[in-house]
Amino acid sequence: MYTLTTDYQVILSNILEFTHGYLDKYPNIKGFVIGISGGVDSALATGLARFIADDRPGFKVIGRALTIVTNKEDEIKRGIAVGKALCDDFDEVTLDRLFNSVYLGIRTKPPITVVGKQTKKEKIQRGNMKARIRMLFLYDLAHREDCIVLSTDNMTELQLGFWTLHGDVGDFGMIQSLFKTEVYGMAAFIARKLETDYMNPTAADAIRKCAAANPTDGLGVSRSDLDQLLPGWEEKCDGDPIRGYQVVDRILLDHMNHGRDQTSPVAKRHKATVPKRLNPINIPRGILLNKE
Repeated sequence: MYTLTTDYQVILSNILEFTHGYLDKYPNIKGFVIGISGGVDSALATGLARFIADDRPGFKVIGRALTIVTNKEDEIKRGIAVGKALCDDFDEVTLDRLFNSVYLGIRTKPPITVVGKQTKKEKIQRGNMKARIRMLFLYDLAHREDCIVLSTDNMTELQLGFWTLHGDVGDFGMIQSLFKTEVYGMAAFIARKLETDYMNPTAADAIRKCAAANPTDGLGVSRSDLDQLLPGWEEKCDGDPIRGYQVVDRILLDHMNHGRDQTSPVAKRHKATVPKRLNPINIPRGILLNKE
């Protein structure tokens, strides 16, 4: 049975305890690498990474704002603000040339070059490639720095398949098991903590601005992530993305716990993306060796 919680201090304590335990077990890990998008998920993950690093001498948080073609200026500015406030090593890297080279290099048909004429399928295809190129960059950086890559996905995105295979999931997820509603609440809690306990109002402000922004993956598929998850959300929720995700999570939990709302876009997406969540599928050895 899935339920939402607001006990953010307990969540924080458990995240810190588990993460420190993991890093104690593998002392060869020297830090975290994280892609900072300007959204609430990566902002929260970066804040949590900062807490971990502050308690581990020599441990570093390496952040990169990775822009590719469709990222908007306000997203980039928010990501830069988070990175500068919370990372030990931060930079903005433009991957347009790499993306264009890969995209044009692997196509067997001429690409549609006019953005307004791209089909939804092509937008998703391009978006998936952008996500995988970003992760290619992050993993190369992590290898060079003896670090691991942080995941920035959440449970709502996981259950709805709103992520790219081989393009979003990193090595370690501190917020992967939080629903998006909880991510927003946790981000507000961490911002207050940064402001009051750590005397870092700049970081607190950066996280709050990410939480208040229109949620988008920057991949150019839609104007807002919610457009893909809950069509018509702006009218239903007065344009408030936090309220929009509260509706999404309520429908999702009702469906997961009780099988309700079978015809809603949220339930349909949850059912349609089961293979994605089970990837990769490996035939069990017992089946391979069974002679009957």
